[in-house]
Amino acid sequence: MPVKIRLQRHGKKGKPFYWIVAADARSKRDGKFLDKIGTYNPNTNPATIDLNLDSAVQWLHNGAQPTDTARAILSYKGALLKHHLDGGVRKGALTQEQADAKLAAWLEEKAGKVDAKKDGLSKAQADAKAKALKAEKEANEKRLAAQAEAAKAAEAEAEVATEEAAAEEAPAVEENNEETEA
Repeated sequence: MPVKIRLQRHGKKGKPFYWIVAADARSKRDGKFLDKIGTYNPNTNPATIDLNLDSAVQWLHNGAQPTDTARAILSYKGALLKHHLDGGVRKGALTQEQADAKLAAWLEEKAGKVDAKKDGLSKAQADAKAKALKAEKEANEKRLAAQAEAAKAAEAEAEVATEEAAAEEAPAVEENNEETEA
């Protein structure tokens, strides 16, 4: 029975979530599987991968062939490196302690890279938020200045209108006074 390590889709439409499984190559994509090895969530940045390293390596030792995407995930998490180092231990090229030390060093370096990416993303997000806040403050200041100008203009127009009304009423009052005197 040919075994594949592949992704099994879960989640809802537009929000995929995958299980990493060892399954018979002839079974359906989301059908029966032999073992659930981990999960993969591509919706986060960086993608969240939870993998049982020992189980994945055991399936690789037993001859399971990963699909292209599963191979990339296994490589990213170090399962393929561990499988490779275990082959060296079986052949006698390495001791188990040396293989474990190499794997630990590689995993530590990889964790540093991932943390650097997360820090860069959070810094970029904070910068974008600060820039948006600054732009919003400038827009608010412009809007307030425009409102103040409009209020001054309306006030000036009101003063001119009241002066004109007062000027029109003054001659009318004088005409009435002249008529009463005569």
